[in-house]
Amino acid sequence: MEFLASDALQGRGSGTRDEWIAATYVASQLEQYGIEPVGADGTYIQRATILRRKILEPPQLKFEAAESGSTAHEVSWTHGKEMLVLFLGNASFSGPLQKVDLTHGARPTIRKGSTVFLTARSDADVRRVVTELASQGAAAFLIPASEQLRGHWEERAGTLPQLPAELEGVPTVDMGPGFTVVAVNPDAAEVLRDLPEGTVIHLDTNASSPEKSFTWNTIGKISGTDASQRHAAILLSAHLDHLGVGQPVNGDTIYNGADDDASGTTAVLELARALSSRSPGARPRPRRTLIFALFGSEETGGLGSTYFREHPPVTLGDIVASLEFEMIGRRDPKVPEDTLWLTGWERSNFGPALAAHGARLVADPHPEQNFFRRSDNYVLARKGVVAQTVSSFGLHPDYHQPSDELCRIDFKHMDEAIQSMLAPIVWLANSSFVPHWKEGGKP
Repeated sequence: MEFLASDALQGRGSGTRDEWIAATYVASQLEQYGIEPVGADGTYIQRATILRRKILEPPQLKFEAAESGSTAHEVSWTHGKEMLVLFLGNASFSGPLQKVDLTHGARPTIRKGSTVFLTARSDADVRRVVTELASQGAAAFLIPASEQLRGHWEERAGTLPQLPAELEGVPTVDMGPGFTVVAVNPDAAEVLRDLPEGTVIHLDTNASSPEKSFTWNTIGKISGTDASQRHAAILLSAHLDHLGVGQPVNGDTIYNGADDDASGTTAVLELARALSSRSPGARPRPRRTLIFALFGSEETGGLGSTYFREHPPVTLGDIVASLEFEMIGRRDPKVPEDTLWLTGWERSNFGPALAAHGARLVADPHPEQNFFRRSDNYVLARKGVVAQTVSSFGLHPDYHQPSDELCRIDFKHMDEAIQSMLAPIVWLANSSFVPHWKEGGKP
């Protein structure tokens, strides 16, 4: 952790040379432990090509509208004037208008491919609501600008939105939900309220040709011994990257990412060391194969884990369970001391089974944050793998700040927490237990 979160690695920015150094360092640790390499060309490293396109001019939102007794005409709104593109999922979208009133707290059924106008909203839960509705297949969301956003309108107008990065060779549809979120000013919101449902809304952007860069995963394994179990693999993972160098806070520009996620990376390395044949008092090799994966570019949309999913070292269906370790360096005051929590606890029987075998593991105490969807586990869960994230992030104020440094890590908590996972993982690797999604739990 001291090396990964040091200023020398400048925050391990996603897809940077510093992330590459972190991946190479982690590979050297796995090699010392005697873990088998399963990257490219007999190495531990898996390199993915990232494609990025820049937006060249303010996007425009267009639709046909008609005033009473007049012929329909095209209305065109521009980013920075009538609307602001807050999040751009694709270079363009086109979908029929569907109005959704959240006043009474109802969760409506969304028509796939629709452009959803939230006619009433609360800033406190808009992210959660958008995520829930997007999972039903909405193309875009139009939301009335909050008072706070209107106060920063001119500032936001001066910045063009960014397209999400893509992976070469991976279809866009497999990259994740590609919805767009647009805020509209009060006058535009009134127009949308009067617009007939089903009116087709378009968003157009002018984007550059793709520019190439790279991200790196580090992958190793311990091969299972049981011929009937060898393809039933257990995946233990974390993400290597963080935010790199950014805006100064109290003069500090390096976002070290000690908790996020040098702590998780350390957990995976420690488990690999303890389970390896070179560990003092080494255990026999497990019946099942154990895969240790440290992903790049989680912070830019789970790019490393998505590439891993499309190029796994075993058939994806042979991964019977996956645990991501994310931000375990500080205890959460909402759970007992030296305890971890599992995202999506209620979605499967995986967490209770691990807890029954000694894991200090409880349900996520922050369900409103929707953490299940916010880490690399979700990339795999969307393809059916029972994949969940272990954490103890207590929503501390150092999250995504330069102050997320080694001096704030609770090492006693971390040590106890990782230790509590060892015996349950040994049990899982030597059992025939196959976790399953509960009804409605699979995303």
